[in-house]
Amino acid sequence: MNTAQIMAKLKNRQPVMMGYDTFKISAVLLPIMEIDGEPHILFEARSMSLRRQPGDICFPGGRMEPSDPSARHCAIRETMEEIGVAAESIENIQQLDYIVSDFGRVIYPFAGVIPGSAPIRPNPAEVAETFTVPLQFFLEHEPQRHLVKLQAIPDKDFPYDLIIGGKDYDWQVRHIEELFYQYKDRVIWGLTAKILHHFVTLIK
Repeated sequence: MNTAQIMAKLKNRQPVMMGYDTFKISAVLLPIMEIDGEPHILFEARSMSLRRQPGDICFPGGRMEPSDPSARHCAIRETMEEIGVAAESIENIQQLDYIVSDFGRVIYPFAGVIPGSAPIRPNPAEVAETFTVPLQFFLEHEPQRHLVKLQAIPDKDFPYDLIIGGKDYDWQVRHIEELFYQYKDRVIWGLTAKILHHFVTLIK
């Protein structure tokens, strides 16, 4: 293979995120409801019977399925499945910035309006309860910020002899910033808080 053949293989290709096919792809909906003339954000508390993150507060959403033609479709489908809202009841859906997490996940968030008259029927297998918080609360209150250190711990059979510095290699310790919103007895944190803060920053 000569250089012309090598470059021909690269010509006109569209770059994607390296390793994208190994990432877990999810989509969520940040639901906005108008209650008594005031916009509220709708949240759900995960069922305590779930294996992952039981009881955590989140937005409706989940993993993309092969049958989902798009992340938008996934967010709508998951919202229908989790809180029982009909697809046609979700209005004016707009995409927010997507998140690439440190744990091999890509999350595509969307914001959409659910009319106050639309019935909410949580799926008890996934959702313990739903509740709303006035948007004004998040406009007036900044989240608490705390750092989590990520430590590099190589496997027991890691080939230290192949890297400069060996066992004394200077692994860079990273930090993840976690956001926390406290509303009455509710704590909203993690990726949900990051998506919420991003949304609030955009509309401010």
